Amino acid sequence: MTALEQGKGPRAAWQALPGEDWPRRLAELAAAVVARGRSAILMVPDQRDLDRVLAECTRLMGDSAVGLSAGLGPAARYRRWLAVLRGTAQVVVGTRSAVFAPAKNLGLIAIWDDGDDTYAEPRSPYPHAREVAMLRSHETGAAFVAGGFARTAEIQAVVESGWAHDLVADRMVVRDAAPRISVPGDTDIALERDPVARAVRIPGVAYAAARSALKEGAGVLVQVPRRGYVPSLACAKCRTPARCRHCNGPLALPDGRARHSDSQGDAAHSPNCRWCGITEAAFRCASCGSRALRAVVIGAQRTAEELGRAFPGVPIRGSGGGAMLDTVEPGPQVVVATVGAEPVLPGGYGVALLLDSWALLGRADLRASEDALRRWMTAATLVRSRGQVIVMADPGIPTVQALVRWDPVGHARVELASRAEVGFPPAVRMAAVDGTAESINELLTATDLPADVDVLGPVPLPDGARKPFSSGDSPAEVERILLRVDRKSGAALARALTAAQAIRSTHRSDAPLRVQIDPVDIG
Repeated sequence: MTALEQGKGPRAAWQALPGEDWPRRLAELAAAVVARGRSAILMVPDQRDLDRVLAECTRLMGDSAVGLSAGLGPAARYRRWLAVLRGTAQVVVGTRSAVFAPAKNLGLIAIWDDGDDTYAEPRSPYPHAREVAMLRSHETGAAFVAGGFARTAEIQAVVESGWAHDLVADRMVVRDAAPRISVPGDTDIALERDPVARAVRIPGVAYAAARSALKEGAGVLVQVPRRGYVPSLACAKCRTPARCRHCNGPLALPDGRARHSDSQGDAAHSPNCRWCGITEAAFRCASCGSRALRAVVIGAQRTAEELGRAFPGVPIRGSGGGAMLDTVEPGPQVVVATVGAEPVLPGGYGVALLLDSWALLGRADLRASEDALRRWMTAATLVRSRGQVIVMADPGIPTVQALVRWDPVGHARVELASRAEVGFPPAVRMAAVDGTAESINELLTATDLPADVDVLGPVPLPDGARKPFSSGDSPAEVERILLRVDRKSGAALARALTAAQAIRSTHRSDAPLRVQIDPVDIG
């Protein structure tokens, strides 16, 4: 607070304590800046967080704080934008687009939970709110704060470079604030021995902890990685993902119509394609020819159904998708929430169970372990300080150990070192070029790339990545190449690609192409 009040423009990576009232802390930072006659921008991932932070800012500063989000509508958004531009509103609380708010005499720009993928703009030129915030802080001399329960490799990189400093509590303080986190040993063996535990995918020790918390009148939070009933299926014999014969889309049981499954989770009949919606009545594996299916991931709906049988008479509530809960009333209950949709319980949950951890850790993504730890820590902070968090995972995995020790900084340090070793952002600058073989070759021909560039690929576009054309177009194949340079050559690479895009524009090229610098999804 002292440095902010003196107008020195400090830059910090703030690790919030488990259970800390972070909306109030952000509001207090903004109030300290406003007291010095300057303005502040506070960015949060979604509307739920925006409402919480804005309420705290309004309590401290009244009408000088406004919220900016896409849900306002153009008229209300424009009025608030003008209020910021004229200086009548000194504090802006918003989602990713708030980073561009025309705040006068900017004194603070803060971002909460910068690892959330909503901060990445999906439209050209694909800016990331964190990167824009750091640029504005550097250009204006405003203070910069990146807060969160976890930490990204990008923030750790600026800390290690000296651009920002750590704002971390003492280890004894962290231990007192954090819930007890444990990993049941021999989880698979325990599930095989206990039919009830196997049905709900919870070993006996976790089941006993949940039952004890319910008897004491506390709530139990169950985090699952997917919504739906059985949202992912595979061949029961060879484990090849089940695909639709018509469009090659993934097969799933989206609801409870087909509820006959054996103890291993083998789904029975009539799965649907998640892409085209066709019912696959006669599935046959393309690899081994087997007709048997098994569940790869059990969804929130199926989990809630099984927990209802395991805890008869206990209210079971769900949160996720279009039925997301912001808060739940105190009392004995089981709340089954998908990742990121966990509701707040006043006073905190007694127990949190983190299921199917491999579904988060096993994603073929550069940020899989970082994102998994962030998701787990966010759920764990909803548990009271003397509560218990049980994660169903292999205890030898470094990410799981970081959760048990509550050490997000150490995990970020290791993650950054591993990326530097293999040459991935933020240790280097990388451009992803998506398009057809024709459009990519056209760009490379028109580009004067830096001498130290590494060209990786082409490879097929990663699963889940948006294609660089409208839904009405359908090129035969979309590829991706990666252009990697040292950080000192990053500006030269960006200038070269900008010039090449300008040349393509003058040639009126209509071949689909997308260029992104340091994309969130590399594959």
